[in-house]
Amino acid sequence: MAEPLQLQRWKCTVAYDGTHFSGWQSQPDNNAVQDFLERRLAEVFKVKTGVQGSGRTDSGVHARGQVFHFDADWPHNAAKLLAALRVGLPPTIQVQSARRVPASFHSRFSAKGKIYHYEIHHRGYADPFEHPFCWSLPHTLDIGAMRAAAARLVGTNDFRAFSAASSVEREHSIRTITQLDVKVRGNRLRIVARCDGFLYKMVRSVVGALVDVGIGRLAPEDITAILATKKRTHRVVTAPPNGLFLIKVFY
Repeated sequence: MAEPLQLQRWKCTVAYDGTHFSGWQSQPDNNAVQDFLERRLAEVFKVKTGVQGSGRTDSGVHARGQVFHFDADWPHNAAKLLAALRVGLPPTIQVQSARRVPASFHSRFSAKGKIYHYEIHHRGYADPFEHPFCWSLPHTLDIGAMRAAAARLVGTNDFRAFSAASSVEREHSIRTITQLDVKVRGNRLRIVARCDGFLYKMVRSVVGALVDVGIGRLAPEDITAILATKKRTHRVVTAPPNGLFLIKVFY
């Protein structure tokens, strides 16, 4: 009689260029990052092994520090598991770390917060090698106005006006943004957003609103008014996915 499997929980960090993937979450086309990871795990463990991510990233969104976990019987050390996971994946998906964690750990429900970066190129178009990883705008953005608008979103608020979630998901739309900075280096802007948990397309919606402030379509005080409505309207546009990076998940 075969010995029973000794399942252990593994926490992994993965980076990926999301340009050609159908987002993080498994999709019917089998082209999501999760699909590739699960196929590789099935090859390593010779059994179907599902993964749980810290959250979804949309098609075209990138990650430097996405976290996922899975349960498996692995008699070797973490270094050998990491080496096994790094073989057979597309070069645009790289598992960066792997370690054993208690069974109580959950990549999504144990998370205390996340940091995202959104990259923007303004005052002209980005070159072809940067274009896939930023929002390229010909406009000259008003950085002072964008920073004033961003300050109005820091704190604990109902962010459903900046979410594209379904009506069910919107029931729990209170979030705390602890950092929303607009950093500038030459023609490049980086919006740094840290929150205890982001709603669906929340970062891209906030960035879209901040860019509209930078262009002059909205004023900083409009951001406060939009937030107070607690309702998504056409006044908030969603920034393109290619400028967004999941940087780190906090536990």
